[in-house]
Amino acid sequence: MNTAPTTIADQRPVDRPSIPEVTVYYDGACPLCRREIAFYRDLKGADTIDWVNVANCNDEDIPANVSRTQLLGRFHIQMPDQSVKSGAAAFVEIWQNLPAFRPFARLAQLPGAMPVLEVGYRFFLKFRPTIQKLVSRVTNDK
Repeated sequence: MNTAPTTIADQRPVDRPSIPEVTVYYDGACPLCRREIAFYRDLKGADTIDWVNVANCNDEDIPANVSRTQLLGRFHIQMPDQSVKSGAAAFVEIWQNLPAFRPFARLAQLPGAMPVLEVGYRFFLKFRPTIQKLVSRVTNDK
């Protein structure tokens, strides 16, 4: 099992919602991902979301139909009905739970918006390793 560096976001007391609106699976070994999740966790509405650091969670915390490798390679969420979404669709679900981001979720519902967001997310994934290295260097975060 990978052990990711502990960050302030990971040290917060875990008040897991009894019935989360959504469960977010994020790569806690990725400095960029940790910063993004820490930002989201500080927003109003974040207490309705269960945040799972896939880099150091137990196997039973991972959805049965998705591997740890898949979760680390692409952003995923699990809905209360146990369905799993990834990529741009996963971000839009999170945005719907965070009042500050609801306008973006509404924009994503416009015709043609989701395919454009997904293409943008896939483009980002190609450069994620380079961006991670830059973030690590700039912040001295490994």
